[in-house]
Amino acid sequence: SLVDLLPSVLARLGVAGELDVLGLPPAQGYCVLLVDGLGWTQLRAHPGAAPFLSSLPGRSLTSPVPSTTAASITSLGTGLPPGRHGLVGYQSRIPGTTSLLNALDWDASIDPATYQPYPDVFARATREGIAATVVSKRRFATSGLTRAALSGGTYRGADTVGERVAAVDAAFTEAGEQPALVYAYDSDLDSTGHQHGPRSAEWYAQLRATDALAEQLADSLPSDVTLLVTGDHGMVHVDAAHQIDVEAESGLTDDVVLVGGEARFRHVYTRDGAADDVAARWAERLADRALVRTRDQARAEGWFGPVDERVVPRIGDVVAAALGRYVLLLPSVWPRESRMRGHHGSLTEDEMLVPCLAAAADGARG
Repeated sequence: SLVDLLPSVLARLGVAGELDVLGLPPAQGYCVLLVDGLGWTQLRAHPGAAPFLSSLPGRSLTSPVPSTTAASITSLGTGLPPGRHGLVGYQSRIPGTTSLLNALDWDASIDPATYQPYPDVFARATREGIAATVVSKRRFATSGLTRAALSGGTYRGADTVGERVAAVDAAFTEAGEQPALVYAYDSDLDSTGHQHGPRSAEWYAQLRATDALAEQLADSLPSDVTLLVTGDHGMVHVDAAHQIDVEAESGLTDDVVLVGGEARFRHVYTRDGAADDVAARWAERLADRALVRTRDQARAEGWFGPVDERVVPRIGDVVAAALGRYVLLLPSVWPRESRMRGHHGSLTEDEMLVPCLAAAADGARG
């Protein structure tokens, strides 16, 4: 899974105790490009729009549950499933409150180092003498998510494609003969998909631009550095006919005190003792449009991986994963979701499968 990617890189770079589960090609350094919203099934369906990426050898990985940016990037950055690191969705309940933590915007009152206490892969790399660098947008440098998942290395702010390529090149140049890991993040495909949908002309055009970025990065890397390209989730295209208004569906808000998550994966927090009744109503009303589980059922089925006790109350008393191309909307609370054409978060292959592609190193650094 995506959880295994960076620990496999550390193993290849000689870190004791790490395991190369993925069988990565050997290299002196690795550049991991994460393209937000790049799904395996979408990429394989459109090789003409991504000729470079489609030419690379690789395989699919599974994202964590839910298949959303906050959970996936934290799993990538820590090598842990959401049940351990605790970022269990886009929006989840702050234990002991009736408030939600938006993991992308964060909350100034929540200390990221306390909320997610495990050391990230970049800290482990640095401790072992590996030059570890994160290349992402300048505004993310001090965000809660970055501090929770990606804080252990040197941060280089880069807002444009040119700046990202140059920042990656500078990181490897400064590493010299030192083993190096550089993580680079690109969000343009995801934002285009949310706005226009992954079946739109705009999305196809952005995929071509993403392909060009990956090829440019590969061409710029030292000869002993392997480029690994992955995603945090895929995406499904949703139209108005598949929008379910949770507030308008009879009984769905009964005994519910708070709803979190996102349109394809809802955390539903209930009044004490009502979880079973709420789950039964949601399952009956949504039928084959969503998988509905109580928290205990979802844990037993391994949705979030092993779950630390501190994380348990962050998970909904009831969780609902939309099926097909349905979305579970609360228009009065989040009107923007109703306007989005592309969504993710659920358990389908379109959302959970992401690529792991390798442009392998071919020589010694020179």
